[in-house]
Amino acid sequence: MTAERPPRLWAVVGATGTGKSDLSLAIADAVGGAEIVNADAMQLYRGMDIGTAKLGIAERRGVPHHLLDVLDVTEEAAVARYQSEARAAIEAVLASGRDAVLVGGSGLYVSSVLFDFRFPPRDPALRARLEAELDALGPGVLHDRLRRADPEAAARVDPRNARRLVRALEVLEQGAPTHGAALPEAPARWRPATVIGLALDRAALVARLDARVERMWADGMLDETAALRERGLERGVTASRAIGYAQALAQLSGEKSRDEAVAETQALTRRYARRQVSWFRRYDGVTWLDAQAPDLSGLL
Repeated sequence: MTAERPPRLWAVVGATGTGKSDLSLAIADAVGGAEIVNADAMQLYRGMDIGTAKLGIAERRGVPHHLLDVLDVTEEAAVARYQSEARAAIEAVLASGRDAVLVGGSGLYVSSVLFDFRFPPRDPALRARLEAELDALGPGVLHDRLRRADPEAAARVDPRNARRLVRALEVLEQGAPTHGAALPEAPARWRPATVIGLALDRAALVARLDARVERMWADGMLDETAALRERGLERGVTASRAIGYAQALAQLSGEKSRDEAVAETQALTRRYARRQVSWFRRYDGVTWLDAQAPDLSGLL
């Protein structure tokens, strides 16, 4: 980084499999030193490496990385907690005189840092009541309640996702007009940032993602999941639902064959990538680069 400008916040966004981690390292090299802050929700978990394409220590080329491997698989990932920790990490990096690079494809996590997102507080007593109602009445009744109160939130919350369903109702019952788990219209920026999006033709992305899932299983996805199961993966509210790990668990239990687990993971990954593209395309002020040959010239 040259002495002529103050330290800068970068963000690298885009669909899974587009090379965000590699580009973040390229930025660190190009600016003469930077530190990277993870914005992939599943890379927060210790031991979830193969299924999240997490860079190993050697692959990080000596560049400091923050918010990797900070949760056990039994812990719940919460975006409000992540927001405060990620912003604190970024502020510390910038205060040291180095650039900070926020990198990841978890749309709400990225947005919580870049934009003026404010999360309603948690109410343990209210949550306990809602969880009791969930057990007694079932998710269908609670989802109907959410749909009557906030149709847009209900459309985004899978009725089978008990954690998100309870949280949406908890927020509404605290007086918020909406659950708010979406990018607001014309959001204000938390602080100036250079945001780079990586784009790839749909056909090329699908081929890349399908091959990536095959590599995950070839590289030991099943063994990694078996080890994580010993550490409580099946008890994890968030981690156990991660794409790839849920399917590997089903394979380990005999519910799915290898081919079925791989095919389902590929299908879910493709669907997730479509949602990511839709989410990040709504951002204003993004410089979109070709994921196959990203050119940083003009941005440095």
